[in-house]
Amino acid sequence: MAKVILVTGGSGLVGSAIRTIVETQNEALPDEKWIFTNSKEADLNDVQATKDLFEKYKPTHVIHLAAMVGGLFHNMNNNLDFLRKNLHINDNVLETSFQYNVKKVVSCLSTCIFPDKTSYPINETMIHNGPPHPSNFGYSYAKRLLDISNKAYHQKHGVIYTSVVPCNVFGPHDNFDLQNAHVVPALIHRLHIAIEKGDDKFVVLGSGKPLRQFIYSLDLARLFVWVLRNYNDVEPIILSVDEKDEITIRSLAEMIAKSFNFQGTLEFDTSAADGQIKKTASNEKLRKLLPNFKFTNLEKAIADTVEWFKNNNKQARLVTP
Repeated sequence: MAKVILVTGGSGLVGSAIRTIVETQNEALPDEKWIFTNSKEADLNDVQATKDLFEKYKPTHVIHLAAMVGGLFHNMNNNLDFLRKNLHINDNVLETSFQYNVKKVVSCLSTCIFPDKTSYPINETMIHNGPPHPSNFGYSYAKRLLDISNKAYHQKHGVIYTSVVPCNVFGPHDNFDLQNAHVVPALIHRLHIAIEKGDDKFVVLGSGKPLRQFIYSLDLARLFVWVLRNYNDVEPIILSVDEKDEITIRSLAEMIAKSFNFQGTLEFDTSAADGQIKKTASNEKLRKLLPNFKFTNLEKAIADTVEWFKNNNKQARLVTP
């Protein structure tokens, strides 16, 4: 029987990467029909709009990426909105999937939902072990409840609704809005503006000391497709680069500067918040199941993303709607 795979949030960072993988890199299988939808086609906050979307496409499988997302400062100022909108979106997608007999749903969580006070590296068993960082508690609790919902649907109905937990994702089609973007696109956009102005200073918000793992969106896309086809456990799975690949924000900024061939100096605005100092994730579970997966070299992935932004910044998402 043919699979009809509906990807919500299909025009965002990860959705666009999955589309690239299955449409231009020919990784779709003959029995798969892929459909990429976005908020312009259906507002998943609205239950009727969600039902109409499922009625239109009748998916057998769903990759659920749609969410209200943003960087550190956007989260800090809008915790209520992040909580309510994501609760509504997730509940509508899972309940409508059940009503339409969807065989499998793979949803997207984030390492930022883990407890603020924890031991490292974090793994899949530790999601609910304490409060998240206060800067993004609205987003974090909404995402945690997605994991709870998956387990509750499985307990009551036996369905396979599961989730993946990526580390920091970046790549083409990211949100480059300076106010709300995550760290990689924000730094790329900030340096691009500095170069256009002829500035010889690249100002990085924060101390540059926090540590992060970064995964290239095309690598994550391949892993998402693998999870859809092969991972049939309701428990979440972390999709992250190895622990040894964690770097400081300072090193990241230097890598971005190198990709732009920027010859000026880096300055760190220590009056800006750093957020969590680290959130190292273990990919041991992934490595046991998929030991030979090769991640794209970070320096190359950053350079490719910078090149994409240079060529597409007129069409890129520079302002959050």
